[in-house]
This record gives sequence, C-alpha cells and structure tokens, in this order.
Amino acid sequence: MKTINDFDFKDKKVLIRVDFNVPLDANFNVTDANRIEAAKPTILKVVQAGGTAILMSHLGRPKGVQDQFSLRHIVAKTEEVLGRPVIFVEDSVGSAVEAAVKNSPSGSILLLENLRFHPEEEQGSADFASKLAQWGDIYINDAFGTAHRAHASTAIIAEFFPENKAFGYLLAKEIESIHKVLNSTDKPVTAVLGGSKVSSKITIIENILDKIDHMIIGGGMTFTFIKALGGQIGSSICEDDKMELALEIMRKAKEKNVQIHLPVDVIAADAFSNDAQTKIVKVDEIPDGWQGLDVGPQTLALLKPVIKESKIILWNGPLGVFELEKFSHGTISLGNDIAEATQSGTFSLVGGGDSVAAVKQFGLESKMSYVSTGGGAMLEMLEGKTLPGIAAIENN
Repeated sequence: MKTINDFDFKDKKVLIRVDFNVPLDANFNVTDANRIEAAKPTILKVVQAGGTAILMSHLGRPKGVQDQFSLRHIVAKTEEVLGRPVIFVEDSVGSAVEAAVKNSPSGSILLLENLRFHPEEEQGSADFASKLAQWGDIYINDAFGTAHRAHASTAIIAEFFPENKAFGYLLAKEIESIHKVLNSTDKPVTAVLGGSKVSSKITIIENILDKIDHMIIGGGMTFTFIKALGGQIGSSICEDDKMELALEIMRKAKEKNVQIHLPVDVIAADAFSNDAQTKIVKVDEIPDGWQGLDVGPQTLALLKPVIKESKIILWNGPLGVFELEKFSHGTISLGNDIAEATQSGTFSLVGGGDSVAAVKQFGLESKMSYVSTGGGAMLEMLEGKTLPGIAAIENN
C-alpha cells in the first residue's frame, strides 16, 4: 500500500479529505484550531512538492445550504495556521470548482465549500463521489474524525483512485497509535476507562480484555460495579440494569489474568455543585443523599505505581467530574502520573471526547505520546470495527 511519501506531487492536483469541523463562536471565529493544525503536515507536504492541494471537509450538521456552516468562515484561520494563502471555492462540485481547479497554479491551496451542503455526501452517493474525484489526480484521506462514516468523500471516492490513494500523516499516525495499543508486545498494557456509563464502554472492554494487563475503572461507571458487589453508593449514578454485566466483566477479566482496579475511596458530595459539602468516604460506604464525584487520595496512591510500571497506556474517560473544579483533582493527578510515565518511555494514547478535553484543559496535551483527533472513530477502532474510510484506502 502506498503512503504519502511514495508520491511525486509535482504538478499534480491532490484531493485531500480533511476534518475541519472546528468550533466557531457567535462571530464565526474559530475557537480551537487543533484539527487544522493536525492536517498541516500533509497539506504542506503536497504544496511544497509542487502539487495543488484541494481540501474537502464538512462543518457541522447543516440542513441544505446554511451560511453559518460555510467553510468560508474558517479561511482566515486556515491561512494563519498554514502560513499560506487559501483560495475558497463556493461549492464542492460544478463549474465554479472546475474553473478554480483549472486556474490554480502548482503549490496553491484550495478549500471547497462544505460537503454536507449536498445530501449526497452523507448518503454515500457514488455519483457525487465521482464528481468530486474528477478534481484530483491523487486522493489522500487525512480525516480520522470521519473515518467511521461511509460518506462519499471518505469511503466511496477512493474507488476512483485504485492506484493513487493514501493516508495522510494524521490518519496514518492515528492508525499506528491504536495498533500500538491493541497489538503491543510491550507489557504491561493498562487501559484507563472512565465516564458515566458501563453500557457505552462494553464493546471496547470486550475487545481489549485479551490485549491488556490492567484495567482502571473510574468516573460514574464505578458505582455500577460497586453496587453489583454489594456496596452502598448513596445517590451516585448507577446503571442498575448493567450490574450483572459488570460482574460478568470482572469474571472474564479474572479468567484472562487482567487486574481490575476500582476506586477504594471517593470524594462524596451532598449536591452536584462546586458549592457542595464534601467528604472522603470509602467507595462502598457512601451515605444516603451523597454521591461520589471524584476518586479519593487512597485510590490515587494505589494507581500511581500501576501507571508508573505500564509500558502502554490507553486513557479513555476521566476519573471524576473534572468540569467542576472541586472534583477535578483525581483526573489531574492521573494525568500528571501518565505524563511522568510518558517522559520515562511509556507510550500513552488519549482518546474520547472527555479525556481529550481534560488533557487540553489542564495543559497535559503535549505531555502525552498521542492525543486522538477523532472520538467516535477511535472508539470504533478500539471496539474492533473496520472503519469504512480506512478500509477504502487499504483495499485496491
């Protein structure tokens, strides 16, 4: 399979599917340019080699053509990040695009209008994909955030480039990082799974149990396990209908010699608020009317050596309600421990919306080996699913 380094881009028109689905404020200013930054190496590789980069992306979930979802709002920020002018084209198919592509000199960057202004994009229309395909000699997919969607620009279009397609640097790095976790020969491998619900993590747990040595469970889903084990959880969040499943996970883990680490103490609060009264209690002795909102100091002390000794760490989900400052300490402490381990040679992969938000909020992003750009896509890969956008490049 060809990589981006196998192509001569000189005088070639290169269609690049990027994920520029970035957040905008009320004045249409980009508030987080990370996804543009992430695609920069791939785009610059093409234009510095004398090719024309034709960027395709979606933005939001428009219903037809809606100005607030126009990609023209991100042109200035894209130019700032790339350090080069960007030509905005007011559609993704049709005569305006044809003229812009034809008249663009080598080394230029074009940004096509929001693909989702055409319903055929999300429908995975082969006809729409063929119209997009005619703009390029080479197709590069660098949009991990949409790799789990079988859309025209992410999966179907690759069929029109049987020999001339490749992953961009970002997408290749995402795949490599997840494979590193799932197929590691370095031991021990530790998965940190947080968040509120066992049900949202069950397929990941089932897929990774054979591949890990330690599973740290945190966040709200802790209490489904603790209640299933007979503990008193007060008013803490719990999926009563998943308690049997929690016990089954523990049985399977034991069979496979995977050590499960549940919190032993929590910061309990009498309300879901920064102003709540709090106290440290044992995880299975939470009084009525109180709820566990963060892990306690004893738990953090027990987790520290597990993190320190790990060679590979997957972090998916916070340990507590980190959005409230009063209950952010457990997540920050764990993040610092993972950062320290990373500095000593551990490979750390952070993925899933809340974990990514946490490492960004607490200034830990640069201290991790890799922070994934695609929440849903990463989770599906961890579940063992084949992603259409990846399969389309790998298959000839």
